[in-house]
Amino acid sequence: MDYLQVLLLALLPAAGNFAGGVIAELVPTTRRTLSRALHMAAGIVVAVVGVELLPEALNGAATWLVMLGFCLGGATFLGLDAALERFGTGNKTAGAWMVYAAVFIDLFSDGLMIGAGSAVSFSLALVLAIGQVTADVPEGFAAIANFRDKGLGRGKRLLLAASFAIATVLGASISFWILRDQSESLQLTALAFTAGLLILAAVEEMLKQAHESAEDSRMTAGYFLAGFVLFTLVAGYFET
Repeated sequence: MDYLQVLLLALLPAAGNFAGGVIAELVPTTRRTLSRALHMAAGIVVAVVGVELLPEALNGAATWLVMLGFCLGGATFLGLDAALERFGTGNKTAGAWMVYAAVFIDLFSDGLMIGAGSAVSFSLALVLAIGQVTADVPEGFAAIANFRDKGLGRGKRLLLAASFAIATVLGASISFWILRDQSESLQLTALAFTAGLLILAAVEEMLKQAHESAEDSRMTAGYFLAGFVLFTLVAGYFET
């Protein structure tokens, strides 16, 4: 596969994410709807980590190396969170920016996987790209609906929705030009690093924002499970 083909495939998950953002602009959203969307997005992110990234890393690299990458990813997230908290004091969109960061990182990991799959075959890269699209729609909806709830202007929201394409292109480019010629252990450690970032983003920011958006209920918690199941079914189907 050439680089242009990889980029085109990397844009498929970004397109699904953007579609979710557009839906958030067109459909009236309530605080309860936002909470449900954030719960579903968090469930998807946890599934990405637990079903896709960590099993893949542990299957091909030493456990200590995978856990080192995982911890470094978590530490990086905590550093980003602390910096945003320090410089964003009094900014009511600070939490929304952390949700944006979580979705951005997830799309970045999509790009990494697509780039890595392209080293094997076009069909594998295509399957990985299509497999992410469905799961990325709720994430895009949650991210943009959260900014909408915080009062950010529509023009800026649409620009942010479009900016998610940078994440997949960046991830695919790094994987294509840098990681594909490195050892498998280094490639899998990079996936573990991404997993560490994602898991804290889901638990510390997405769910936190979800609980602040509406009263907790059993039905709302069910959307977390729905997100986890959705990604697992989609990933399992396309991998099969």
